[in-house]
Amino acid sequence: MKIGYDAKRAFFNNRGLGNYSRNTIQLMSRFYPEEEFFLFSPKKTEKGIVFQQGEHSRTVTPKGIWNPLGSLWRTFGMVSDIRKLGLDIYHGLSHEIPVGIEKTHTKSVVTMHDVIFLQFPELYPYIDRMLYKQKYLRSCEKSDRIIAISNQTKESLIEYGHVEGEKIEVIYQAVNPLYEKRVSEEEKNQVRHRYHLPMSFMLTVGAVERRKNQLLILKAIEKGRIDMPLVIVGRHTDYIEELKQYISSERMENQVMFLTSLSDQELAVVYQMSELFLFPSLFEGWGAPIIEAITSGVPVITSTGSCFHETAGDAAIYVHPDNVEEMESSIQKVLGDSSIRKEMIERGMRYVRQFTEESVANKLMKVYKSLR
Repeated sequence: MKIGYDAKRAFFNNRGLGNYSRNTIQLMSRFYPEEEFFLFSPKKTEKGIVFQQGEHSRTVTPKGIWNPLGSLWRTFGMVSDIRKLGLDIYHGLSHEIPVGIEKTHTKSVVTMHDVIFLQFPELYPYIDRMLYKQKYLRSCEKSDRIIAISNQTKESLIEYGHVEGEKIEVIYQAVNPLYEKRVSEEEKNQVRHRYHLPMSFMLTVGAVERRKNQLLILKAIEKGRIDMPLVIVGRHTDYIEELKQYISSERMENQVMFLTSLSDQELAVVYQMSELFLFPSLFEGWGAPIIEAITSGVPVITSTGSCFHETAGDAAIYVHPDNVEEMESSIQKVLGDSSIRKEMIERGMRYVRQFTEESVANKLMKVYKSLR
């Protein structure tokens, strides 16, 4: 089969959508090396993220009049290349497929990660909401099959996007083997010295934005006079000013560290160095950092609601995302009892077995073959 992937975020995004795209491309090329893979990127990839693509992978970029118009090519011009290449399957890995693909002989699949812009419109500027609604819901309508990364996302697509449920297949994200591999003390010391990390710390990973709700952690630390430092890893938005104001007002400057732009390998090390992972997000389509932390052998406290029970199962402690007292007492409980920590880690190791790369690759290929 000739299989095409929207690889924009695989090459140029180091957050969740980029990780999903890279992992999908890598695992499919590894488990199905006999297939041909075409990676569509709206611009040259020499300065992009380097990742293993497989022996039979080829990158496709805009040419001719489309060369300086990468974003427009991705939406309107790419379909010409798809037709010329005679693809059997095109998979849009992040919410969208090109306009007009339904008029070709190529079958299309689109992965939907969430529709938070419909569920919590106040978190998005008006123009962004309108753009996402037009592009993403059109892609759901025109695609031959939709992959939702969780049952939560499937239910949201049906309720808020009015998408036909029988068109949606739920396939969880695979766990990157990077987080399964245990790192050495030497690697930990190198990263600790590089970023001046404390010997023991709590960790949260995700964009520093209001939806991720990092302020709840700060308030819980202050309320319980918890003396273990907190490391916050993620891209900054304006929300960081609110966090810094709180840190300053409570004199917590020596207890909170912000890190950005860690490599995947460095992040894997930081996970394994941490004592406790905290993820009090208000809403996610999946919550990949939760499964990364569990796989890394770290106990997790996360939020009630959303998809988090799918992501963490019985391996995590759940708190209401608005309840400072619950977060504070849960932190104290885990940090104060080594037997609870051990039990949570053991449950987590059992739970993550269902997210193997081979299982996910087989499910994706089954979807592709069903469309031929």
